[in-house]
Amino acid sequence: MNIRVNGIDCDVKASDLEGLLAELDYADQTVATALNRNFVRKKDRAEAKLNDGDEVEILTPRQGG
Repeated sequence: MNIRVNGIDCDVKASDLEGLLAELDYADQTVATALNRNFVRKKDRAEAKLNDGDEVEILTPRQGG
């Protein structure tokens, strides 16, 4: 399936957002996620199904000033 992750076209095997994070090696990291510009809570990622052409944003928290 072809989706966009953080603005980059990707061919992925995952069918849901939780699987995508594992596929992209984010599974053990603290991240915020959005699917098609809608925030997806951590507990809802397994139910957030992916479709061809979807847009996903994965954001990692940063500190500093």
